[in-house]
Amino acid sequence: MRTTTNTTMIACTILALIAALVYLLIGTNIASIPTLGVEQAPVAIWHFAAGGYLAGGLLVLWRRRWLWMVGLGANTFVISIFFLAYHQEPEMMLSAAGLTTKTAQVLLEVGLIYLIVAGRRGAQPTRQIQPSPIELTQPR
Repeated sequence: MRTTTNTTMIACTILALIAALVYLLIGTNIASIPTLGVEQAPVAIWHFAAGGYLAGGLLVLWRRRWLWMVGLGANTFVISIFFLAYHQEPEMMLSAAGLTTKTAQVLLEVGLIYLIVAGRRGAQPTRQIQPSPIELTQPR
């Protein structure tokens, strides 16, 4: 279980770093999105997204369940906004940058859900069996 959790944390970090890299490439116009102009999404948004995924990817390694929950919420928000904003623009949805970031983000979502559920299972206190009063009074 511990090895699976460690592997999942590393995978989540790598996925977040991939999303950060693609957002940085979009922000510096190395990777382009066909129908997106600067007036629709200023360069600062791409750099902010890259910084958020960079920080979030590194915070995954900190092993704090509440941070995983915050990351899950933020990532869900980003994915939802993307699909709500561009659901009628297939050029945007099927662009290399769009597919790369959304694939990484959806896989990150799955990994964070696993970490949250596994962390909850691991955090439950073990129940100790108390001896019955009869066992205490009987001589051995």
